Amino acid sequence: MSTPKALQLPSGVRRLTIETGRGKFAALEALPLTGVHERQPALLVPGYTGSKEDFLLIMQALAAAGRQVVSIDMRGQFETPGADDAAAYQLGALAADVAMVADWLSEEHGGSSGPAGGGVHLLGHSLGGLVTREVLLARAARISSLTLMSSGPGALSGPRAQVLQGLLAELDGIDPGGLAAEVERIWRTRMEPEAVAGSVPPAIVGFLRTRLLSSSPTGLRAMAEALLTCPDRTPALAQLDAVPLMVLYGENDDAWEPAAQEDMAARLRAQRICIPAAAHSPAVEAPETTASTLTSFWNATECSQARPSRTA
Repeated sequence: MSTPKALQLPSGVRRLTIETGRGKFAALEALPLTGVHERQPALLVPGYTGSKEDFLLIMQALAAAGRQVVSIDMRGQFETPGADDAAAYQLGALAADVAMVADWLSEEHGGSSGPAGGGVHLLGHSLGGLVTREVLLARAARISSLTLMSSGPGALSGPRAQVLQGLLAELDGIDPGGLAAEVERIWRTRMEPEAVAGSVPPAIVGFLRTRLLSSSPTGLRAMAEALLTCPDRTPALAQLDAVPLMVLYGENDDAWEPAAQEDMAARLRAQRICIPAAAHSPAVEAPETTASTLTSFWNATECSQARPSRTA
């Protein structure tokens, strides 16, 4: 699971609840200290068992470039209410949720007074990447660019897939009413001891426990199944050719192999950035480099969009 290194909100970052036609979503918002939104806003979507706090170390730096930055808990994650129906956690349904938040950000809070326009830069981490590409494929929101962070072309493979398969095996056959108790048992007997053995500070361990046990157990099972069965959507995304794309990952990523993400970037004709000394969570493991890379990509995208057409 993604493990934040800090929990205190930096200056200029606040909590808020975003109300949409598909429900309420817990969020963190960072604003430029000047109060002026010169750039298009950005929406950050976390991965499996993650939350909006996974982006805390980069939000202030991203906002400093002159843009509003929002990170969310997806449906059923941490502080966003969940649903008892597993269908609510299919990739298409989660993408519809994210699209509504992106529209909220674009229409209500993300409009730019400059030539950059009113689109939204969308970033998805891990499972969030599988979700955000569905937003683009559905053309369900005004998206200016898409960044796939530590997210692969299709179903998760390798050691992390084996871990996820083991989790699903433990949850298999458990009726919905007993899922919460089983998730708590898994936390107590395996996940918490692993965090402690990994020298995770007690305050962070407490947060990880609260986040996991606050999340929808139905969602945890359904999202895990989506991660293990997701088809390769790279051809469809490459054919769309709608907005600038970036594939960003750590050189030591232990989820989707870096080589697989490099190949995906080539097939997408996307900008590819490998972050040194980072693994599966560059926003946590290399926040300065990650924030600088994102800002450069987003700024370049806006400059390209603002250039006048040569066909006049």
